Amino acid sequence: MTPTFSIPNIRLFIAFKVFFNSRFYYPVFTILFLDFGLTVAQFSILNAVWAATIVLAEVPSGALADIIGRKRLLVFATFIMIFEIGIISFIPKTDPSIIFIVFLVNRVLSGLAEAAASGADEAIAYDSLAAKGDPDQWGRVLEVLMRFQSIGFIIAMSVGAAIYDPNLLEKICQFFGFAMTFSQETTMRFPLYLTFILAICAFVTTLRMKDPDSGPSASDIKTAPVRQAFGLTLKAGLWIFKTPFALSVILFGMLFDGIIRMTITLSSQYYRMIELPESTFGIIGSLVALFGLVIPKMAKKIAENHSPSRAIWITAGLTLTGLATMSFFWPYAGLIPALITFSAMYFTGFFVSFYINQITSSDQRATVLSFKGLAYNISYGVLGILYALLLKIKKQGIHSGDVENAVFMDTFSWFPITFILWFFILLAMYLLWLKKPSSPPR
Repeated sequence: MTPTFSIPNIRLFIAFKVFFNSRFYYPVFTILFLDFGLTVAQFSILNAVWAATIVLAEVPSGALADIIGRKRLLVFATFIMIFEIGIISFIPKTDPSIIFIVFLVNRVLSGLAEAAASGADEAIAYDSLAAKGDPDQWGRVLEVLMRFQSIGFIIAMSVGAAIYDPNLLEKICQFFGFAMTFSQETTMRFPLYLTFILAICAFVTTLRMKDPDSGPSASDIKTAPVRQAFGLTLKAGLWIFKTPFALSVILFGMLFDGIIRMTITLSSQYYRMIELPESTFGIIGSLVALFGLVIPKMAKKIAENHSPSRAIWITAGLTLTGLATMSFFWPYAGLIPALITFSAMYFTGFFVSFYINQITSSDQRATVLSFKGLAYNISYGVLGILYALLLKIKKQGIHSGDVENAVFMDTFSWFPITFILWFFILLAMYLLWLKKPSSPPR
């Protein structure tokens, strides 16, 4: 039996996840699009297209990964990443309509890359561990992965925000004795250039991966019809619905991920409401990433030594405590409940991956994981639409000068209320399913 981290695919999996997800433009994501000349409305449209692309491509890509091989899907994903980052890194800032079209292509390709990588990455790593090592060590792999991802995110957040600021770059150059001047037109592309380099690193990493022996052979790939992908998708979907534990894990993950991700999306507005200066936003993002160095080890102990219900209650307690206390908008001190809420995202990611990989067979692992990704994006999209409608309704009844801030504070309590209702509905379903023979022993 090969030691876990001596398995090449395990090391490459961790490197791929860090290169693929540590994007230097994340701390300036919104203003980057606006500085290219796009409007807020266009920015919203582009993000909607991105989410829709993932929803449409998520499950079919997972089925293809199970049929043609996980490595091929990952190579495809990183190649697409190179292209989608490249076209916005080097596009001249000229006609706004052309820029919008290029960014539209970028969002579609980015969604395809996310969908192609989702499921295939964990599947190739877990199957490699099962083939050459001890699958019970998957929790340890997730723990190490989250730590490296946190380090990558901290670096990306700090460096990305710093190199976007021309004044800061000039001061740094002066400190080292260089008299250089920068314009926003120039520095706005620096985070994209660094992300482009990471895309190349991710591509090289996937080329070095190898599908485990349990994967499809070359002869199978040549004869596999396209309809096999749809057959596998149907099979995996039916398996999820016939396996109460798997369905419960995905539905609870769908709840936690959707609510918390919506809160993270709105975090910059929340920080303004609790009177934190904008210069601290990048530091806060790095602070949140530090959780990834600590929480995975805690989550691993919980998952390995306690029942899944313990994991549910811990994650639910953190989420509800954070969301409820965030609704008070305490000046400065409101950062503490926000950090509590965001910490629940790390527990969610660990627990869902741990339990799903534990009970899913190798031949449909990527497809099942893609169903998980599909559920997450549907949850996030539906919550976003409902919240947008709620904001529109509330605006009609508020006549104060600062309408946007007033409506935001007035509607934030919708998040903990929605969480409570959804959680107890799922809890009732979960307890009912536990009575069925197909549920795992507690």
